[in-house]
Parts: sequence; structure tokens; C-alpha cells
Amino acid sequence: MKVALFATCLVDTMVPQVARATAVLLERLGHEVVVPPGQSCCGQMHVNTGYRREAVPIVANHVRAFAGALSSGVEAIVAPSGSCVASIHHQQAAVARRAGEHALADDAAALADRTYELSQFLVDVLGVTDVGAYYPHRVTYHPTCHSLRMLRVGDRPLRLLRAVRGLDLVELPAADQCCGFGGTFAVKNAETSTAMLTDKMANVLSTHAEVCTAGDASCLMHIGGGLSRLRSGTRTVHLAEILASTEDAVTPQQSTSPAVPT
Repeated sequence: MKVALFATCLVDTMVPQVARATAVLLERLGHEVVVPPGQSCCGQMHVNTGYRREAVPIVANHVRAFAGALSSGVEAIVAPSGSCVASIHHQQAAVARRAGEHALADDAAALADRTYELSQFLVDVLGVTDVGAYYPHRVTYHPTCHSLRMLRVGDRPLRLLRAVRGLDLVELPAADQCCGFGGTFAVKNAETSTAMLTDKMANVLSTHAEVCTAGDASCLMHIGGGLSRLRSGTRTVHLAEILASTEDAVTPQQSTSPAVPT
């Protein structure tokens, strides 16, 4: 299958190893991966902050970039981000239609039908849970809010993690509680965000996991930043990096938390 990778602006800017891991994984499974030029933000940040009109040209750019890929033989679009895929499915067409851009709304809706979050694509489209990964670490999984509540990915990431050789998967207490990131929420409501993060970190640390994983780099940066400031020794690693890891390849060691000055 020919697959277009939507890297997302945050991954591309902050943790490009997550996009590379996604491509490596899909190619290892026998698929051709292309990265359409011109892709940028999906508009989620603008819509969530109330700038719906300003998001319209961003949606138009996204549709233009990936509609071209579909016309060249791409069968599916895959992104390592539950929140961005949720925005594509639940916001883009609505934003365009509200602005009176009905043709754009129709194109955005058609594009959304071919767009998948990584775990959805692997389990639902490819029909695989064992991707041949090897990751000898104690890991706990945080289901991010958009993937859990908007995309309803359910236990797909857990099914993938359970099939990883060497991985010791431990349940995260109160897993469905938000980590407190919420994009600009963490900036505008810093005290509330920090309190929510404190609860999430306590639950992560109670598992004695070496690694906390999730399907969204944004939440992992938030959690990982807090854990690094505690010097806890627990890292955050994106689901794509774990699934891309094999015995023959170097196990991804990059953390999705920002570096802490010494």
C-alpha cells in the first residue's frame, strides 16, 4: 500500500524522530511511505483557541497538500498523533462549512475518511497487532484525551504494546484522566495544568515504569518535562518509536521531554 505520512507540525519541529519511526515501521511492514510537500499545521491549535476564521486557510493548505497525494496513488494518510487526526475528522470540514467554504468542507470530509491515527491504521486497516517490535523495558501507557474521547482508539495501542517482545506493560492508575496539557490551556491555566500534571506524574511513578508512552507527542512533552524536572529517571517515548524498535535496530532512546539545564 502507498501511504502518505502526515508528520504534524509539532512532531516535525520538536520530535522528528517520531515521524522517522512511523515511516520506518510502515516500510518494515512492506508499505511505500511518501511525505507530501507543502504539509503544515492541521489548524487544531487555532480552532481550539477560538480562531476559527483564521484556521480556514490552514485547512485549505492541508487539503491541498494531501488531496494531491491521493491523486498520485496514495491510499491512506497516517499520522502519529491522535489529537491532529481528531481535528481532521471533527473540526476541519465543520470550520470550512461555517465559513461558507462548502467545496473545501466537502474535500476536507473526503480527506478525513482516508486519514488514520497510527494505531487505528495498524489494527483496523492492516489487521496487525504484532509488528515485529522488540523493546525490553517496563512501560506504562497514557491514553491521550483526543485519542480516547474523540477518536475512540480504545485498546488498539494496548494490543500493539502487548505484542512487543521483551516489553513489560504495566497498567497506569487513573489512565483516563487528562495530563493537563490541552495545548494553550497549559499556558492560559498554568496552575490548574500543573496540578493535573502532578496527579498524572504520581500515577506514572507509582507503576515503577522506565517509560511512559502515548500516541501524542504533545502530551508526552508535558508529562516528560515534569518527570525530567523531578529527575525521576522515567522517560517518555512515543508509541511509534517503541513499535519501530527491533533487536537489529538501535532501541529509540530519545525522550519526548525537553532537556533540563544542568
